[in-house]
Amino acid sequence: MCDTYFTGGLVKDTLLIIEDEALLGNELARFFRKQHWDVSLATDIKSARQLLSEHDTEPLVILSDMSLPDGNALDFLEQTRNSLPHCEWIFLTGYGSVTDSVRALRLGAYDFIEKPCELDRLHMLVEGAARSARAQRRLQQETSQHFNRYTIEALVGRSQKTQSLRDMLKQLANVPFSSLVISGETGTGKGLVTRILHYSGSRASKPLVELNCAAIPKDLLESELFGYEAGAFTGAKKRHRGLLEQADTGTIFLDEIGELDLDLQGKLLKAVEELRFRRLGSESTVEVDVQIIAATNRDLLQKVKSGEFRQDLYHRLSVLNIHIPPLRERLEDLRDLVPQFVADCNIKSGKHIKTIPESVWEQLETYDWPGNIRELHNIIERCVLLSGNEIFPAQWLQLPNNSEIPTAENNGMFIPLDGSLSLQDMEKVIIQEALNRANNNVTGAARLLRATRETMRYRVQKYHLKYDQD
Repeated sequence: MCDTYFTGGLVKDTLLIIEDEALLGNELARFFRKQHWDVSLATDIKSARQLLSEHDTEPLVILSDMSLPDGNALDFLEQTRNSLPHCEWIFLTGYGSVTDSVRALRLGAYDFIEKPCELDRLHMLVEGAARSARAQRRLQQETSQHFNRYTIEALVGRSQKTQSLRDMLKQLANVPFSSLVISGETGTGKGLVTRILHYSGSRASKPLVELNCAAIPKDLLESELFGYEAGAFTGAKKRHRGLLEQADTGTIFLDEIGELDLDLQGKLLKAVEELRFRRLGSESTVEVDVQIIAATNRDLLQKVKSGEFRQDLYHRLSVLNIHIPPLRERLEDLRDLVPQFVADCNIKSGKHIKTIPESVWEQLETYDWPGNIRELHNIIERCVLLSGNEIFPAQWLQLPNNSEIPTAENNGMFIPLDGSLSLQDMEKVIIQEALNRANNNVTGAARLLRATRETMRYRVQKYHLKYDQD
């Protein structure tokens, strides 16, 4: 089945057949229409070009005779491959020509097959080409979405420090840098800045590969970074392309670079300087073209002085440096960040918060935000999740250095934000506490949380909590 589904209905994939032999062309058209393709048939390059321009469509697959009355189809492929970037070509040829075959593959043709050919075999080739073209189009759509999501304007905030950071990113987006280091406390948005740099630059349509150097055990990090050959070590059953190789022509993001082992730092330095390396267990080198963005929440210069980080690697990576200031130094940004986070969480949780009271702003703007923007987002998400109406619920802020924190003595409760509880865990804890204070009465607990009895009963049953039938 070669149909593609969109929200508007069923859209058939288009196959363009270019064949000057009328009988063969008509036979192929009938066959593929039975396979649910939307088939266009042309007898030469001129009519094919006319079909493409008049209908303004991009066929998923082009099945073409190699030698046509008005020219070689390979010339047509070379002329149109920029205007048809996500279309696969299959060529039919009446004779085997090594020169044409090599040129076809060099130009990016999917495959070629000699005439006469079995329809079943041709069908398999066309289906394979279609899968390849669909994958390319999905990648293009995802990249376009990232273009829209990770523009310079994605760095929200009105403070002078944030504006200066935006100005720097605008400059760097037009510079083909080889490597840079982003520094800043945990949660300041180093990953966001990395995505903005990648999707605003010349490598935007190429891969962005991410590696958290602190999240992978030391023994596995080298194989993840450089890859390995089958049999390189116990359990290596087949070749694995490392992350550096996967990032070829694009960007590799090395988060928490300060946690990288010293031995591996030396191997990374050599790979970065030469843009070549060997997979584990391989005797041949792999050449790559990558731009490197490293991020750290540590003072790398201090680690260099203490001997924990190689000085030569530091200077090689820090061709450019970007520092992201902590949120406590740009509290003006809260007035832009909070509404955005509330709107995002409204969509995610199905809530409808529209008003943020001034008392909430006072609490937010007098807190020092040790967890930075990540902590802010988590708190906003919790408050939206637990909201009962259109007003932002100040009682669920629970900021540790605020004198108005609810406690057990003043009808509130404390929930840790140290990562030990997920949002679902928090919700369960809150509902259990409300049940305890309402003597396990669902209606009473619902009243305390400003929820309906039906909603409360659903949540209680969801978390398998004990309650009295009422």
